[in-house]
Amino acid sequence: MPAPTVPAPTVLGIDPGTRVMGYGAVTACLPVPVFVRAGVIQPRKTNDLPGRLAVIAIELEALLEELHPSVVVVERAFTGRNVQSALRLGEARGVAIACAARSGAMVVEITPAAAKRAVAGSGSADKDQVAAMVMRMLGLVDPGGPRDATDALAMALAHALQIAAPAAQASALGRRTPGGLR
Repeated sequence: MPAPTVPAPTVLGIDPGTRVMGYGAVTACLPVPVFVRAGVIQPRKTNDLPGRLAVIAIELEALLEELHPSVVVVERAFTGRNVQSALRLGEARGVAIACAARSGAMVVEITPAAAKRAVAGSGSADKDQVAAMVMRMLGLVDPGGPRDATDALAMALAHALQIAAPAAQASALGRRTPGGLR
């Protein structure tokens, strides 16, 4: 009797920001993750910071309710030269992490360099190189424009590829892995 198959987990990547928050979702399928959805949450520029954070929380909660991701991957904070920018990024990250935790998804944090390395082969790849590789890996056409959504997809892809690696090894050996991936 064949073992029951479990659907591949949905992984949602978040590129935090208080003016533009990118998101991108994939399913952790073998041999390559499959594109689900990507876009940005962009509060009005006229909103003050608390208003922008509120809009981000409301829209992110709706997205989490719609997609039901198993995992939410949030860009880990990095130290920048501008302290105010780092603080604002931290506030956006806090909203994303809180919303993800409330949804019941596992929250994973990875650095931008780790995501770049996973999809482009180099932790120092620029945004256009990352976007090109994300589009190639997912079989999509690059819409151009701001890179917030493709940065978020890179986060999701980095984690999905990490999930798939042990499953691919097990499949090559004819074994099943936890979660039903083969």
